[in-house]
Amino acid sequence: QVQLVESGGGLVQAGGSLRLSCVASEARFGIDVMGWYRQAPGKERELVADITRSGITKYTDSVKGRFIISRDNAKNTVYLQMNSLKPEDTAVYYCKGVTYIGRSYWGQGTRVTVSS
Repeated sequence: QVQLVESGGGLVQAGGSLRLSCVASEARFGIDVMGWYRQAPGKERELVADITRSGITKYTDSVKGRFIISRDNAKNTVYLQMNSLKPEDTAVYYCKGVTYIGRSYWGQGTRVTVSS
């Protein structure tokens, strides 16, 4: 069982920045992909960004140029630097880890609120 613990959410004004962190416990088969998803009230959970162990990244179009995902493999930690935040970025942000055998694990979520 892999545990993921997020931190760094909070309340910020539009145009501001936040940095989310997610620490994963050791995985028997290793974690390949780590990513950030978000779910706004009344909406489905969506991918924000993810990164492979080798550093290949993917972003949803709405955050390109504003958010940066990075990873420290030695610390089993993934980060999401969020800049130029907009009210529409308000959501609960979840960390996800996918092991090399395809098993997925989720964190408990951290709330981000962007005020206008």
